[in-house]
Amino acid sequence: VICDSYTPQGEPIPTNKRHKAAEIFSNPKVQAEVPWYGIEQEYTLLQTNVKWPLGWPTGGYPGPQGPYYCGAGADKSFGRDISDAHYKACLYAGINISGTNGEVMPGQWEYQVGPSVGIEAGDHIWCSRYILERITEQAGVVLSLDPKPIEGDWNGAGCHTNYSTKSMREDGGFEVIKKAILNLSLRHVDHISAYGEGNERRLTGKHETASIDTFSWGVANRGCSIRVGRDTEKNGKGYLEDRRPASNMDPYVVTGLLAETTLLWEPTLEAEALAAQKLALKV
Repeated sequence: VICDSYTPQGEPIPTNKRHKAAEIFSNPKVQAEVPWYGIEQEYTLLQTNVKWPLGWPTGGYPGPQGPYYCGAGADKSFGRDISDAHYKACLYAGINISGTNGEVMPGQWEYQVGPSVGIEAGDHIWCSRYILERITEQAGVVLSLDPKPIEGDWNGAGCHTNYSTKSMREDGGFEVIKKAILNLSLRHVDHISAYGEGNERRLTGKHETASIDTFSWGVANRGCSIRVGRDTEKNGKGYLEDRRPASNMDPYVVTGLLAETTLLWEPTLEAEALAAQKLALKV
C-alpha cells in the first residue's frame, strides 16, 4: 500500500511531497493537457561489506567504460538476476514498468516506468523503488541511489524524465516544446535545487551530462540539460527529456515541477524574449 502522511492537524508532513504534486495535477489547466511521463531510474548495486560496486575487484577497478552498457557476459554484466527479478516483481505488482538495461558503469542498472499520466508517475516510481530494496535485500546486495557513487572517470546515476503534454503530441507540438524549454530555462535554478541531493557531483558537463550551472538544449544531444529526440524534430511533435534529475530525486517533486513550469507558470514577455535570444529559440 502506498499512502501519503499528514499531521494530527491534517497538514501534510514535511516529507509528503505527494500532496503538492496532487494539487498541481488536479488543476483543470494541467488535467486538460494530460501530462505524460516516462522516467528512467538508474541505480548502482554495491557489495555489502565493502560498499564497492558489484563485479568490481575489492579495492580495485574494472576495465574502463565502454563494453558494459547493455552488455552481456560474466565479465561485463553484474547483477542481471537482480534486474530481471525486479522487473518480474514490478509486472506482478502492477507497476507500469516498460524496460530495463545494464548501464554505462559496471554494476549499474536502469529501469523505465511509463508512460504514466500525472500523479501516477510518482506513485509507481516510489513503489518500484521499494520493491527494488526488497529484491536487493534478498540477494544480499546494497542498493545505492547516489548520483555519483564512484568519483573519477565513471558515469553518475540519473533519473532522466521524459515529458509531454497533449499539445506537444499533436501537430505543431514542436513549437509548444520550444516554449516549454524557454520556461524551463528561466527556472533552471529552481529545478536544480529540487532535483536531488549531491547532484552537483554528477552534473559536471562530462559523462553525458550538462554542467549544473548552465542551461542548454539540443536535438539528440546527451550533453544537454534538455534533449529533444530526432523523431520529435522530424515529426514536428513529441516529447522532451529532462536529463538533470539525479537518481535520488523525488518523483513527485520533479513531475509536479515540470507540469507547473510548463503549464501554470507565466514568465514576463521581456524575460521570455531574452531567454529565446540566448537559447537561439524562435518561438
